[in-house]
Amino acid sequence: MSPESVLTIGRDALALGILLGAPLLLTALTVGVLVGLFQAATQINEMTLSFIPKLLAMAAVGVIAGPWMLRLLTDYTRRLIESIPGLLH
Repeated sequence: MSPESVLTIGRDALALGILLGAPLLLTALTVGVLVGLFQAATQINEMTLSFIPKLLAMAAVGVIAGPWMLRLLTDYTRRLIESIPGLLH
């Protein structure tokens, strides 16, 4: 196995991790900013007020984007397993 192939596999794995985490992280960021603006406007400083909307929004995004995320992960895993014979040369 050459160093180039190891770096390629690592780069692809990192890119996949970013793609898989992005929908959930961006949802949490967006909901957190919106709830923060609402709390600043109404001067309600309740910690649980920001937790519940984030949880619900992330669950909804997980349900909506879950099949896409699973397909990405299985495609990457399949490509990685299929490339094992070529990597052993």
